[in-house]
Amino acid sequence: MADGNSPLSGVRVIDLGRHQAGPRCAQVLARLGAEVIKVERLGGEETRYHGPWVRKQSAYWVQYNSGKKSLSMDLRKEEGKEALRKLIRISDVILQNFRPGTIENMGFGYDVLKELNPRIIMVNVSAYGQFGPYREQIGYDPIGQTMSGIAMVTGEEGMPPIRAGVPIIDRTTALHAAIGTLAALQERERSGEGQSIDVCLADTGYSYTEIPVTAYHGAGIEPRRGESAAPPSGTYPCKDGWVLISAGDQHHWHRVCNALGKPEWLEDPRFTTRPERGRNGSIINDAMRELMENMTMKEVIAHFTNHDVVAAPVNTIAQAAADPHPWERGALQEVPDFLAGTIAVSGDFWHFSRTPVVVGSTPQVGEHNEEVLGGLLGYSEEEIEQLKEGNVIAEFDHYDEIPARLGFYEGRRRVRIIVGAGFKPAPDFCSIID
Repeated sequence: MADGNSPLSGVRVIDLGRHQAGPRCAQVLARLGAEVIKVERLGGEETRYHGPWVRKQSAYWVQYNSGKKSLSMDLRKEEGKEALRKLIRISDVILQNFRPGTIENMGFGYDVLKELNPRIIMVNVSAYGQFGPYREQIGYDPIGQTMSGIAMVTGEEGMPPIRAGVPIIDRTTALHAAIGTLAALQERERSGEGQSIDVCLADTGYSYTEIPVTAYHGAGIEPRRGESAAPPSGTYPCKDGWVLISAGDQHHWHRVCNALGKPEWLEDPRFTTRPERGRNGSIINDAMRELMENMTMKEVIAHFTNHDVVAAPVNTIAQAAADPHPWERGALQEVPDFLAGTIAVSGDFWHFSRTPVVVGSTPQVGEHNEEVLGGLLGYSEEEIEQLKEGNVIAEFDHYDEIPARLGFYEGRRRVRIIVGAGFKPAPDFCSIID
């Protein structure tokens, strides 16, 4: 947790998010030192039980929720809603990514929030936005990749649509939300008032295809998949894998010629300009492949680096995990974990010179119930006990039962988690779907 010397120390965030984009925004704010209180359902937010697993812990869950406090509370009950109202009054930011209209139906639309706390900043994250032609539709990361055209400019001509193998839309939407939050906090210093923010997955998709969309919208130019305007720029095979070479700009060309051992190409009219290199790209690419076919990845990278040409490995996940870069830079860090013992989480992407970021561990379900309700909101021990007895709040301490019930290590079966209103697992706590 923040030690008072981080960029957002003193900022309190209520995280009502689920799944990825919303919780990731709150996690970024937590890294920057904000106190983030995740309000999750009794039994825990459903993504606590999403694979893959690291010694009983969800590798999915920790990347979106490490460094937060957990308040496990039933917001369908009036007592839970009243506790949330009290928390809103003393907080700076509230984040939610329910379907548009849901938060209003719960009684916590922005009109209500600003009555409770005129300085509150509300961050709304959704698939298609709080307004627009598709407002009522639901969606996840892939919709941003498909509707914006990303899936149809990825790969080669003739291939089916291709999605990225990681949630690029969720992650970027989370950053848009975090940037907006920081801007709203800064503006509040001038105006003294909060405001609401509306970010969505679909908008993020268009932020990736803004160049080809602009070209088509203005000039009818439609891109061809897999086409490079200025080789050599792309991935090339070698003896033990693939490497990326990126050298399309004019000032790179003499370096490429030297690396290929073809100084005569500097005066060759087929290659003297970027458009000409694009038209004759197959000749350049053939020379690149011929050079690399008997070289290892390490040798290729060393060779082109010696000629001041951008070269990098195309790693598998196993190779990426073994690369020293993220560990030495702290982009990935191993932290204590109540289930896994230790686990790797995303870390410091900023490296401030004076104000360190905070890379915390993942909370247990309801771990901070008493700290938040008693310490922050002033509930007495008797009142907290009444909330427990009424199943308004609860902790969850049956993690040891999860592996056997979920078949974590089988790897071939899908799992449905069923966590009911209470925190103790019922006989149908989970069921295996063949």
